[in-house]
Amino acid sequence: MDAREAAHVRSLNLERVLAAAIEREGAFTRAEMIQQTGLSAPTVGSLASDLIRSGLLTELGAGPSRGGRRPARMEFNTRYGFVAGIDLGPTRTHLGIADLRGELIARRIVNTPQDEESPEALLNTLAAELLSLMAELDVPRSKLLAVGAGVPGAVDLARGMIVTVAPNLKGWSHVPMAAILRNALGAPVIAENDVNLAVLGEHWKGAARGHDSCVFLLFGTGIGAGIMVNGELHHGHRFLAGEIGLMSMGPQYLGTDFGSRGCLETLAGLGALKKRWQPPHPTDSTDWVAALFKAAESGDSSACATVEEAATFLGMATANVCSLLDPSVIVLGGALIAQSPALAPRVRKVVNRIIPTPPSIVASTLDKDAPLWGSLLLATHEARERLRERLRRRAAR
Repeated sequence: MDAREAAHVRSLNLERVLAAAIEREGAFTRAEMIQQTGLSAPTVGSLASDLIRSGLLTELGAGPSRGGRRPARMEFNTRYGFVAGIDLGPTRTHLGIADLRGELIARRIVNTPQDEESPEALLNTLAAELLSLMAELDVPRSKLLAVGAGVPGAVDLARGMIVTVAPNLKGWSHVPMAAILRNALGAPVIAENDVNLAVLGEHWKGAARGHDSCVFLLFGTGIGAGIMVNGELHHGHRFLAGEIGLMSMGPQYLGTDFGSRGCLETLAGLGALKKRWQPPHPTDSTDWVAALFKAAESGDSSACATVEEAATFLGMATANVCSLLDPSVIVLGGALIAQSPALAPRVRKVVNRIIPTPPSIVASTLDKDAPLWGSLLLATHEARERLRERLRRRAAR
């Protein structure tokens, strides 16, 4: 084996040992690593020493004896580097810092700037907020390995480019979100649609754990779906998969101005419900949603009709998604679900009337944090790839 081949083999083995170390939650010994990786004792000993010198593994001293020499223990250094998540919303943005296992260390919720002159200025302001949070944690910029960033719109993944966004983010068309944030933060940035991040978050930490074919349905001001098939996000040819807010809800709407009158979002989104019910005390917050359902429970005829119609539309849409994708679970989230727990059972009831064998339909357990968790998951995967690249360069030297 020549030097180049030997370096390549060592690089692969370094990655193998590091991956095994990341998988183990606690401390481990060289003997346990030998058993897990199938590598020889001298190889594991050499590679472990290399990873300890680089700071990726931490020595913990000798463990308890089992009749012979006390074994040396070590563990993966989860704070060798850090990752960050950004969930950009029209009114509020969620920021988070996590270790290399994706465990949240600190978070901050800020008002999304409304007076910035451009998307670039807004993103730079949010980057400054994230750097401020890092400074509070004494995390140097050099230790930020990757960032996941979500936005309510379609994202060209290869370019990190926002193609289309929610109407309440004015002027956000063809914005190079990933590049702007990368320049401001000095770390790789993966941009993604926020509902796609939500299904990733629920699959990782929430109600869709153990379900590799699942859907997250967002019911709020906007309506959309995040789709996972066999453990992978489904984006569609133009990154528009899951735009169920455009779903036609009846042939009677085809001869009208469909975009403003006949699609699901304009019939069952928050704006439609508020307009239909006309709450006695209008407010810009979502408090009126809880008031709407409370009024329906007390027998208010207008509230009852509004809730029943919304549940019917949303149940029909959910049933259509079930028929098309056949997921094992559908997770319902968004402001409508968070503010009105009674809606999920109503939607489930409609689906049960349409689908002979419906999947499990549950409310989100992560609520508004689902996209943030998804962004941290993407960032964690990217950070680990950066670590692998460092190991390859180290082995080549």
